[in-house]
Amino acid sequence: MVNQYEVHGVTPDGQEAGVLAFAQQKRLAFKEQVTLYTDDTKQVPVLGFKARQVIDLGATYDIFDAIGNPIGLFRKKFGASLLRSTWVLEQPGYYEAVGQERNLFVALLRRFVDYLSWLPYHFDFQVNGNTVFSVERKWGLRDTYNVAILDPNLDRRLVIAMAVALDALQSR
Repeated sequence: MVNQYEVHGVTPDGQEAGVLAFAQQKRLAFKEQVTLYTDDTKQVPVLGFKARQVIDLGATYDIFDAIGNPIGLFRKKFGASLLRSTWVLEQPGYYEAVGQERNLFVALLRRFVDYLSWLPYHFDFQVNGNTVFSVERKWGLRDTYNVAILDPNLDRRLVIAMAVALDALQSR
């Protein structure tokens, strides 16, 4: 039982630009860890993230580059997430972006009505009131996400890790 992820790039005109990364996440792991690779052969790592704690409702996850050097982190804000999931992404030496589900009504439905957990969601990650990136889960048979990076100084690897983590960790 695994979740499988493919990260695809797009050209400026919106055309498919190929696979950027591939990952598989084991379900029911005690200490969450996901490694993203260049393709499904899983030979060449690109980046990954790993929980610092075994089980923690507000766990911190370190994000690593291809050779294991830390490049950032993210964590769930447990108290703020009781009604609307709220995450914090940190890029060292730059800033802390706070992402929250945009629609409170959808967030509440997903939490309190089990069979509606599939509803799409939209996260906006902001710094000082400005959106730096967003992650939107689309309607469909397969989980598909659109990620928009609005700040050119934001490390794309951190955004990719956060987007995968939103799917992998959102229902835990």
